[in-house]
Amino acid sequence: MEQVMQTLKKTGAEERIAVLRMEIDYELAGLYDAMMEENMEKSSECKDRLEQLRLEFIRLEA
Repeated sequence: MEQVMQTLKKTGAEERIAVLRMEIDYELAGLYDAMMEENMEKSSECKDRLEQLRLEFIRLEA
């Protein structure tokens, strides 16, 4: 039973990592747009969100 739970956790983590990669790509595109528009507020928001995603990604990879 414990092995089944570990497998389910691993599968869930792998799926979340795939979603995180897409979210990171989306935020990077938003950051690029903000930089091109010289929109410092939007740029800062994107950077904050990217930091949150990065930390979650690192946690899941461990």
